[in-house]
Amino acid sequence: MTSTTDTRISIAPRHRLPAASFWTLTIAVVVALLALLPLGFVLWAAMVTGWEMASQLIFRSRVGELLANTVLLVIFTIPICAVLGVSLAWLTERSDLPGARFWSWLCVTPLAVPAFVHSYAWIGLWPGFNGLPAGVAISVVAYFPFLYLPLSAAFRLLDPALEDQAASLGLAPFAVFRRVVLPQLRLALCGGALLVGLHLLAEYGLFAMIRFDTFTTAIIDQFQSTYNGVAAYMLALVLVLCCFVLLGLEASLRGRSRYARLGSGVARRPKVARLGKWKYAALLVPAVTAAFALGIPVLTLGRWLIAGGAGVWRIDEVGLALWQTLAICMIGGIATTAAAVPIAWLSVRRPTRASRFLEGCYYLASSMPGVVVALALVTITVRTMLPLYQSVATIVLAYVVMFLPRALVSLRASIAQVPVEIEQAAASLGRSPGNALLATTIRLAAPGAAAGVALSSLGIMNELTATQMLAPNGTRTLAMAFWALTGEIDYAGAAPYAVLMVAFSLPLTFLLHHQSKKIAGR
Repeated sequence: MTSTTDTRISIAPRHRLPAASFWTLTIAVVVALLALLPLGFVLWAAMVTGWEMASQLIFRSRVGELLANTVLLVIFTIPICAVLGVSLAWLTERSDLPGARFWSWLCVTPLAVPAFVHSYAWIGLWPGFNGLPAGVAISVVAYFPFLYLPLSAAFRLLDPALEDQAASLGLAPFAVFRRVVLPQLRLALCGGALLVGLHLLAEYGLFAMIRFDTFTTAIIDQFQSTYNGVAAYMLALVLVLCCFVLLGLEASLRGRSRYARLGSGVARRPKVARLGKWKYAALLVPAVTAAFALGIPVLTLGRWLIAGGAGVWRIDEVGLALWQTLAICMIGGIATTAAAVPIAWLSVRRPTRASRFLEGCYYLASSMPGVVVALALVTITVRTMLPLYQSVATIVLAYVVMFLPRALVSLRASIAQVPVEIEQAAASLGRSPGNALLATTIRLAAPGAAAGVALSSLGIMNELTATQMLAPNGTRTLAMAFWALTGEIDYAGAAPYAVLMVAFSLPLTFLLHHQSKKIAGR
């Protein structure tokens, strides 16, 4: 009798999906369907337009010009960000660089400066700086922290024993780095590069200020100038195809390797590389980076604040914008991270075709420009759910659609570092699958969740177009006020709003830096 019972227990799990996986998959599917609403609306608009009209709008010289601009922007910006991110991460985590802890924080700080504020700062000093060179330069200083953060965390989690073994086999230091270290950085490198690429595809304010045309700027110009929604939706379709290419490249390069090891952290601290006579020359890398990424915004904002005087600080207007911004960032950041938990767990623990498809849906949905997401949700709510029009629920859904990848990449990397054996051990001790998941993986991945909330909140604080169209009546965030004043060429009046966006983003960047340290137990 005992033997029969044991046999049933061992065979049953093979014939059904575990309860935790089933409910996690169900929630992930629901979130994916909600996230794909704007994309579904665009496809519906294309079908209504018809092939003849759609082909005329897609296959034209203007689309070719925009595609060339977008491709050049991506192929120049991402490699530069990757090289800069790896270099800075190695210098601050694996070398005896003077003031490494200070420089590591400065490498994250540029995330506190919105991308369009970077443009505002650069053109304030060089009004004629525009086009592709300006787009690449400003994009690098604005977005390289998306690569630095996961790379620096990955460097701290590497097991130095692997490098020692490679060195004992006669490999030179550079060969050890290329053949042992770089492959272990693949998950962080691919995830960060994908985030940078998605931001390049969807960014509007940065490129609008330097007069560099991309698909996103063309879409918004199309809506604002001619109200030709059909032409804009066709441009959005091409933009989605560009995102699909990025997703395919990231998935193929990432692979399905395991990145966790049993035990907590690494066996011992890695050996610090001695820079020797190159120590102070190496300081130029973080110093020059900080000068361009932080020095230029500080210089420009300081100049405009001095020029405007105390009169630019309208306390009632500025205070209201600040309060509304903080409230909407907190709500949106928590909602976005919570929505990303199911697919992050599935992509690491159950890397099936279904989980990879769902993950791709999330990234695909987030590639839609904010204005297209907003217009789709406006149309859907007005036609089918009028009470939700310009409500908090609708704008939070827009934030979830746009910023899921930020939370997802942080959670996925954090969950990947938690050995699945811990979760299995909890289940073997009598915990239900759901309790085992919450008690082990979710708790140990809490630093990644906090980083996801911070990253999402940073994006929400700097978001402009969707907030303008979907926010409830009377809402005026810091970004909305800043953009309205710069549109009126009132750069001095816009400076206080930019300063506050930076000042209140700094604690979030500090949290990102702190949590990335906690992941490695340092």
